Amino acid sequence: MTPQNPTQPPHATHPSKPDPPHASQHASPHASQHASRHASPHASRHATQHAEASQYARSAQHAASSRSAWLTLLLAGAFEVGYALSVGGSRGFTVPSWSAVAVVFFLLTLWALSRALRTIEVAIGYAVWAGIGAVGAAVLGPVFFDETLTTAKAAWLAVIITGVIWLKLADRHRR
Repeated sequence: MTPQNPTQPPHATHPSKPDPPHASQHASPHASQHASRHASPHASRHATQHAEASQYARSAQHAASSRSAWLTLLLAGAFEVGYALSVGGSRGFTVPSWSAVAVVFFLLTLWALSRALRTIEVAIGYAVWAGIGAVGAAVLGPVFFDETLTTAKAAWLAVIITGVIWLKLADRHRR
């Protein structure tokens, strides 16, 4: 048996034997460098443009996905407000019509929140969702029920709204 040269592929047992057809898989890295050096400038420019277009498309798709996720999160927040108000109206689930509405809003808010959290981080998404629900319930509670919105409550709601805005901005800079 002829000893093999450690730098040759396993199939190259004798210098006089031709390489099998699959030998190109074992081509040296210099071969690909040689091929790329001699590629036409048009092909190279085309490859660069294609890569830039692909990157732009991925970026645009990500932006659309992020925008859609945030819109879905806002919808989840609106459903959360509906849920909070309808639970209040159900008086501990003793009023059937309000109770049914509460169940529907509950399912809708969880569905929309879970969709939004496919793209948005859980900590940010949940905080925004809960913030929208808290602010919405506090603002609309006096409209539907015998509740009041005091100056102190309004000030703290403004803090929540500011926090929600900063969370959205922090999520945008992360990407």
